[in-house]
Amino acid sequence: MYVYSLEEGEYLVKLARKSVETYVKEKRKIDVPKDVPEKLRQKAGVFVTLNKIVKTGEPHKTVLRGCIGYPYPTLPLVEATIDAAIQAAVNDPRFPPVSEIELNKIIVEVSVLTPPKLLEVSDPKEYPKKIKIGRDGLIVELGFYKGLLLPQVPVEWKWNEEEFLSNCCMKAGLPPDCWLEKGIKIYVFQAEIFEEEAPYGPVKRKEIS
Repeated sequence: MYVYSLEEGEYLVKLARKSVETYVKEKRKIDVPKDVPEKLRQKAGVFVTLNKIVKTGEPHKTVLRGCIGYPYPTLPLVEATIDAAIQAAVNDPRFPPVSEIELNKIIVEVSVLTPPKLLEVSDPKEYPKKIKIGRDGLIVELGFYKGLLLPQVPVEWKWNEEEFLSNCCMKAGLPPDCWLEKGIKIYVFQAEIFEEEAPYGPVKRKEIS
């Protein structure tokens, strides 16, 4: 059951693309457009992922070039998308800022998130049974440490549930088996994902299960 239509997803992807382009070329943040569909003005979590084509062909080979977002519905979706797109392009600490000459090799992907839900278990060993690969994203939280992985990540890396939990712990800067410790908080969320088929190309709904 989808919350967002393909047209709404296409709007967000094109908005993210324009946001990245304008910031990379002109160092300025775009304004929220006046024609925003009402649903996209409502608060929602969102992540913008930039993948760079490194080898053309069918299918083309891509590498991650930036991914940042808002896990919680703290901002209107359009504003969060604009911000996340800029941050993914220039402020992901894992990569140098995207340059202008890279723009025609980058595929823009937008993931709109459901509000994260805390998993409650009597024994941490129950966590893997509560997670479904291809449906759930994860947040691991322990004190000041926090890590998030989107639902598409374990599918792309062919992880099982335990590997997914371990990698999310490492994303948080924690030991891989920390999900077995008392006091850890594990949240799940789902995402509707929209992406360009090619740089500047048509937008499609990305199915990951």
